[in-house]
Amino acid sequence: MAFFKDNQGLLKWVNVQPLGAQFTCLGDGHDGVWNIFSDIGTPEQRIEVLDWYHLMENANKVQGTPAQGEQIRALLWRGETQRAISYLRQQQCRGATGLINILLHHQTRIIDYQAWQAAGNSIGSGRVESLVKQIGLRVKLPGAQWRAENVPKVLKHRCAYLNGALVA
Repeated sequence: MAFFKDNQGLLKWVNVQPLGAQFTCLGDGHDGVWNIFSDIGTPEQRIEVLDWYHLMENANKVQGTPAQGEQIRALLWRGETQRAISYLRQQQCRGATGLINILLHHQTRIIDYQAWQAAGNSIGSGRVESLVKQIGLRVKLPGAQWRAENVPKVLKHRCAYLNGALVA
């Protein structure tokens, strides 16, 4: 199945699939992503994880010394959100308020990234984003003609191919 600009169709389809007792929802800081995730499974099933690289994009906006930046990264790497907030407030670095607001907004999604990665779990959504960008570039190739109504069909075939379900 492929769902282009049809979030409700996607959610309906996902929620009739057999879901694990627990599953991970890995996303960036955009509320739209988390709104979609909130309609998948139950809160008890979902492990919501804020993408490490997006978190670092925001942490890098804090204007402090290299030592302060390293301390912030170290605290966040271990999921120590409250300690990071206290440190940011104490240090009074320029741009800290923005990061503090992000940490407060996503505090339940900020995990011990070190332990999570050591357990073999992904801490970033970059692979998915890279594939989306790659598809975006392909549809803009010179001479390519795409119609919006055909995108779901192309995605369905591509997914079937990647899942080994395409029969010749």
